Amino acid sequence: MPSITRRRPRNPDGRAAVEARVLAATERLLQQGVRFTDLGVQRIAAEAGVARSTFYTHFRDKSELLMRLAGTMQETSFDRIRGWDPAGPGDPLDTLTEVFADVIRIYRTYAPVLAAITEVAAYDEVVREYWAAAFEQFVARTEEVLRAEQRAGRTPADLDPAAATRLVVLGGDRFLAHHVGLIPADPDADAAAARELAATWWYGVYRRPS
Repeated sequence: MPSITRRRPRNPDGRAAVEARVLAATERLLQQGVRFTDLGVQRIAAEAGVARSTFYTHFRDKSELLMRLAGTMQETSFDRIRGWDPAGPGDPLDTLTEVFADVIRIYRTYAPVLAAITEVAAYDEVVREYWAAAFEQFVARTEEVLRAEQRAGRTPADLDPAAATRLVVLGGDRFLAHHVGLIPADPDADAAAARELAATWWYGVYRRPS
C-alpha cells in the first residue's frame, strides 16, 4: 500500500487549515460536476484561495489529494460499521439497518469523490492500490468478527468466513455505489436499500440457518 505520510510540519495548526481548504475546494468543484481528470491544480488552488506553489507544499500531486479525500470517506463509513456488534444489546438487525442508513448518507455525501476514485483508479495504479488496501483491512477485520461469532456457536460452522466476508463487504460496496450513483436521494428508497443490505448481512451470513 503506498504511503501518503508526510514530514511533521512546524506549524501543524496552520498546515491543517490550508489542507482543509484545499480538500474542501476540491469537493466543491467535484460537486459542481467537474471531472477529476479535467481538474487542474491551478483551478483547485484558486478555488481554495492559495497559491499553486502552496498546493505542492501540502500535497505531492493530485493523486495524493484524491487519496486523502477517499481516506476520509472510507474511515467514516468503515468506522460506522465497525461500531456495530452482532451480539450487542437491542435488535441486531434493526441496529444494522440504522448503520447502513448512515452509510448510505455518507456515500451520498461523498458521491463525487467516489466517482473520481473510480475514474482515476482505472489508470492510476497508486490510487487503485490505495483504495483496495483500505478495503482489505476492513475485510480482514470483518472476517475476524465473523470467525468469533462462529466460535461462539452463533454462526453455522459450515459457513466459509473468508468467502462470505468478501461477498458482503465487496458486494455491499458495489451495491452502495450503484445505488447512490443511479437513484436520486429519496428517504423511502434509501431506507429500503439499508433494510435489504442489512438483511443480506444478517440472514445470509451472521445468522444463516444451519
